[in-house]
Amino acid sequence: SLLFIMQKNRVDVISLGCYKNLVDSEKLMRLFKNAGFKVFHDSDKVCGEFVVVNTCGFIGDAKQESIDIILELTELKKRGRIGKLIVMGCLSERYIHQLEQEIPEVDAYYGKFNWSDMIDDFVAQRKNEKSSKDLRVVTTPAHYAYLKIAEGCNRTCSYCAIPIITGAYKSRDIESIVDEAKWLAHKGVKELQLIAQDLTYYGLDLFHEHKLPELVSKLSEIDGIEWIRLHYGYPNNFPYQILDVMRDNPKVCSYFDIALQHISDNMLKLMRRNLTKQDTLRFIENIRKAVPGIHLRTTLLVGHPGETEEDFNELIDFVETQKFERLGVFAYSHEEGTYSYKNYSDDIPDEVKQSRVDKIMSLQEKISQSIAAEKVGSIMRVIIDREDPDFYVARTEFDSPEVDGEVYIDKKIPLTVGDFYNVEIIDSDVYDLFAKLVE
Repeated sequence: SLLFIMQKNRVDVISLGCYKNLVDSEKLMRLFKNAGFKVFHDSDKVCGEFVVVNTCGFIGDAKQESIDIILELTELKKRGRIGKLIVMGCLSERYIHQLEQEIPEVDAYYGKFNWSDMIDDFVAQRKNEKSSKDLRVVTTPAHYAYLKIAEGCNRTCSYCAIPIITGAYKSRDIESIVDEAKWLAHKGVKELQLIAQDLTYYGLDLFHEHKLPELVSKLSEIDGIEWIRLHYGYPNNFPYQILDVMRDNPKVCSYFDIALQHISDNMLKLMRRNLTKQDTLRFIENIRKAVPGIHLRTTLLVGHPGETEEDFNELIDFVETQKFERLGVFAYSHEEGTYSYKNYSDDIPDEVKQSRVDKIMSLQEKISQSIAAEKVGSIMRVIIDREDPDFYVARTEFDSPEVDGEVYIDKKIPLTVGDFYNVEIIDSDVYDLFAKLVE
């Protein structure tokens, strides 16, 4: 694969980490495109005159992945396979001075917010006169896109480096979000994935009140948008009106991604989550009451300093009784600058952390399997994401791209990628469903 040579006028953008990063990458690609470059995203063969890595600096594994890729690219650069190597995003926002010293082969480092400067710094002389009206180069399948409604985070969870990297919460104004959504719809997007570090805080900084319900209602009025999916809520100070919108507005998916992290009072306190076990249980009950049939995705954190066997067993019981439709688990990562880093020692061995992750995931596997099995025999509306050799691969409103299960539909009848269909679920496995078209 190293037989390719550097291509003039080509920019390769490599996007690591979360979808918020992906949106930044898409905006950067538009700037390069306006300046007359051919842009490529996560290409198999990286050979650009410019290569930009948009890094993640969230936890140990993500930082390691970012660094490994940068080092790999410095090798390609030494051999003349790529031109300029530029690094941006959360890792360089957080560690710019160390990176400049450790990896001086990189031509320039930018943080999370000043990356648009690279156009002026590197390509000022080749600006195109006719700048396009495009806001982004959408890299996802044409029928869905991520829509970032805010930056930063005002929560003070003990383990999390995000506020250190991104700063205080900044809501975008409603108008600019609606304009971007209209532009996406005009481009053929039918499903909006709403993202922010914390959707539920939206509006509090600008208007001193929750504005997520109003924003979602406005987005649902846009022609062409059929599904709106909410990512990353927070259980504390929750805008309950959003549940009414979700229940009453057919365009809003009955799906919410809310990281609960833990359930034992001891851990919630150590993690500085600002709520108790009772609060959490009441919160889940309220959501399920307000939106019957909602699918909740949550994330848990195990191995945080101070987590006892007893705390962990409480978490296991919680997972067993709550039966979350979707669930992920992280092992704690001791991150410089965080409250946990300054105040606790990373006292739980890696193998204990890993075994706790494995225990919860194998329990969740059984839960997922039974939740999937309950859907057999039902009729569901799906959107087709892609065509595989043997199946069309689709999702229901209860599934987010890339993280949740998929629906496999046999190819007896030709279907169109990006269109909605009603299907009958005929079989299931742990996470996925198998279906046939309802004629």
